Amino acid sequence: MNTRVLDTILLILVIIGAINWGLIGFFRFNLIAFLFGNMTWLSRVIYALVGLSGLYMISACGRIRSFGRD
Repeated sequence: MNTRVLDTILLILVIIGAINWGLIGFFRFNLIAFLFGNMTWLSRVIYALVGLSGLYMISACGRIRSFGRD
């Protein structure tokens, strides 16, 4: 898979996670639990994918910062 495509997919997952956390913080509304159930296997998979995406984006930040230094 192309790295750019992977970066885009994972960035979308991170944005979904950020929106969900914003909804939880401001309105006490968990969108993932609302859509897929509270801690069902599907919601847990989504939470895990969002978490892994966030960890991967840490390395993407390093690549972006070093991009201009080549």
